[in-house]
Amino acid sequence: MAGVGVQNPHSGETTCGSLLLQLQKIWDEVGESDEERDKMLLQLEQECLNVYKRKVDQAAKSKARLLQALADAKHELSTLLVSLGEKSSVNIPDKTSGTIKERIASIAPALEQMLKQKEERVKEFSDVQTRIQKICGEFAGSNELVQSLKVDESDLSLKKLKEFHDDLQELEKEKSQRLNKVLEYVNTLHDICGVLGIDFYSTVKDVHPSLIDAKGAQSKSISNDTLAKLKNAVIALKEVKKQRLCKYQDLAAKLTELWNLMDTSEDERSVFNHVTSNISASVDDVTAPGALALYLIEQAEVEIERLDRLKASRMKEIALKRQSELVEIFARAHIQIDTKAADEKILSSIESGNVEPSTLLADMDAQISKAKEEALSRKDILDKVDKWMSACEEESWLEDYNRDDNRYNGSRGAHLNLKRAEKARVLVSKIPGLVETLVSKTRTWEEEHGLTFAYDGVPLLTMLDKYAVLRHEREEEKRRMRDQKKMNEQLNAEQESLFGTKPSPLRPLSSSKKVLGPRSNGALNRRLSINQNGSRSLKRENTRPVAPLNYVALSKMDAAPVTP
Repeated sequence: MAGVGVQNPHSGETTCGSLLLQLQKIWDEVGESDEERDKMLLQLEQECLNVYKRKVDQAAKSKARLLQALADAKHELSTLLVSLGEKSSVNIPDKTSGTIKERIASIAPALEQMLKQKEERVKEFSDVQTRIQKICGEFAGSNELVQSLKVDESDLSLKKLKEFHDDLQELEKEKSQRLNKVLEYVNTLHDICGVLGIDFYSTVKDVHPSLIDAKGAQSKSISNDTLAKLKNAVIALKEVKKQRLCKYQDLAAKLTELWNLMDTSEDERSVFNHVTSNISASVDDVTAPGALALYLIEQAEVEIERLDRLKASRMKEIALKRQSELVEIFARAHIQIDTKAADEKILSSIESGNVEPSTLLADMDAQISKAKEEALSRKDILDKVDKWMSACEEESWLEDYNRDDNRYNGSRGAHLNLKRAEKARVLVSKIPGLVETLVSKTRTWEEEHGLTFAYDGVPLLTMLDKYAVLRHEREEEKRRMRDQKKMNEQLNAEQESLFGTKPSPLRPLSSSKKVLGPRSNGALNRRLSINQNGSRSLKRENTRPVAPLNYVALSKMDAAPVTP
């Protein structure tokens, strides 16, 4: 036993040899016998042997467990490869040599990877199958919660998973189409219910509560039954809308006829604009909320009944109003008519009952339309007549202004009269061309219409001819006055040379003058004025006041130049 261990006094470590030396030292100090020493050493050897045997047994069992673990790992790895169907994609080491632990360690990473992959694959299968089951339940209208599915782990291949994903994609596509169809039906129902004045919520709730109560579009029912009910509801309400529109259009036509017959004001008509605005609309054109509400139909029917009762009593008033409109058109166009005889004819026709009110009014409307056309054809000439008359007024004013000896002094308003006089001279210079244009246009009009163009009963060409004569006479008078003035100036010059004094200037031979223009005399002396209706009427003017010295006439200051 002395060779069991060797003491290493320099290392400081405790070994079997060092312990044995310490034990012998102790025995020497104690005086232990050799027999006792041998006995104790034998006992130590036996205990060491037992320890080695236990260690060997433990090592053998550990080896067996490792071998079993290696076999189990190989079997599990093989099973996972078959289940996942990815043998070619996994790097599995083919190691048959080396220690058992090395061989287990070489398999462990692949096994761990495959187990993790299996767990992920099972989750993917569970998710896709759960979603498929949920969508199928929505199609069937089942409200039951989707139960947890048990995934078949015998086939977790990507091919199988792709098949499930393809099925899910088709179902989701169909679900999206169904949801869009449901929303389309609901929106259509909302619009139609709004137009008809029907409670949208109760209508849709009768189809399925989720269409109203659902917080999001994804929660709305898309079952076959819901789609069928929505489609039927839309078809039914569209038919109601069509019937209501036909009713509205019939009422609108009757209202329009009565309004036109009785010449109803725009304010009264505007109350029922919601009815008449759709008189020629199609079913799809009517989209305003409440446009075809039932209570509005009832209101229109009540209004038609009221107008029917008023029709007979208001015919005289309506007919005379149309006649007044006709008279006003003729007055603005300066066409004379016998208004009294026309009124008597209308009243006798109504009282006799021989003419239908609608026929009478239609005839009067035709007369008004014809009168408007005639007035339009005369407008260009009448506008130029107005310019001619205004120019003649300015010409008369200018003559008064030129006779005022104080027109150039510095009194108040003199500069305004001077400015007006400058414009008046421009206007007067254009009168001959304006008259010539009027004559040409009037003759052309008479040739086209085969009628004499009369202005308030007087032929316009006669007025223009007389104006030309008067203007010629006035020009002759001005020439004589200029000649007389020259003679007076010459006489004064002779007297001054003889007597050395300057006599007082002689007064003009005649202080009177003729007023030129369409207002000069008789039926041609007319002045345009504005009556209460805004139309232009004619008044006689036999005299014209002479302008006071240095007076200011602002009304003519900004008169626009007259063009032919």
